[in-house]
Amino acid sequence: MPEEIVIPEERPEYGRTVPERLSHKVVLNVPSRSNPKLARLIERINADDELYGLWTAANVNAVERLGMTDHGPVHVKIVMNIGAKLLRLLVEAGVEPGVVANYGMEVQDAEVVVALACLFHDLGMSISRKDHETYSLFVAQGKIRELLAELYDVGTATVVRSEVLHAIIAHRAGGHPLTLEAGIVRVADALDMAKGRSRIPMSGGSMSIHSISAAAIEAVHLEAGQGKPIRLRIEMSNSAGVFQLDQLFREKLAGSGLEPYVEVEAHIEGEAEKRLFTAYRL
Repeated sequence: MPEEIVIPEERPEYGRTVPERLSHKVVLNVPSRSNPKLARLIERINADDELYGLWTAANVNAVERLGMTDHGPVHVKIVMNIGAKLLRLLVEAGVEPGVVANYGMEVQDAEVVVALACLFHDLGMSISRKDHETYSLFVAQGKIRELLAELYDVGTATVVRSEVLHAIIAHRAGGHPLTLEAGIVRVADALDMAKGRSRIPMSGGSMSIHSISAAAIEAVHLEAGQGKPIRLRIEMSNSAGVFQLDQLFREKLAGSGLEPYVEVEAHIEGEAEKRLFTAYRL
């Protein structure tokens, strides 16, 4: 049975000063399934204050300065867990990852690619929202090299790093994933759509279609499908949540390579829709 995705109901406030923010670090975890490379990778990342500082800066730009949804350590943790589960469901259904098909590597190596790309895909937000996917490449490259040096020989680490960087750039709008791993990262990013992601911007008075539609998503369930390898069930409290599916998720799924493997269901729970805001003035 695939592991449960870690999606917290609430996302923590991060304090104000840098020491305050780093003193409440979100601990990353993902079921390693006896993958020692992945376990060691997560251990080293959790001990890395430079990376946490980058996630903090990315989230300050996204949430506090732009009024957007969470793009910080909680977001990347959730995306990593979703990505790992997507990969494992697909592998169990006989779908072959790119590093296995093209380089004769193991599925465990594909998990490393997915985990790193999920964790690093928004690092460029620490610099700029516009073209953040491109900025993520050069912000992440040195850190990826450093982390992989302990796990692989130079040649193999170079290939794995290239696969991670491709997955990062391919998650952008209009991106074209060339590997299963890159498609997984693109889709996993879109699946962090539950209400907790919009709590902080909405509590600060930000009412965009992104925050309101995310607030309408009560839960995201990812499980083995019946007709396809992956079944995605979405629970909504308000029809505004359709924006998350019809605009954001549909765009990320299209061209990901995962279209043949995913079936989607969405339901509005209860007899009446939940009121998400009382008034709107332009």
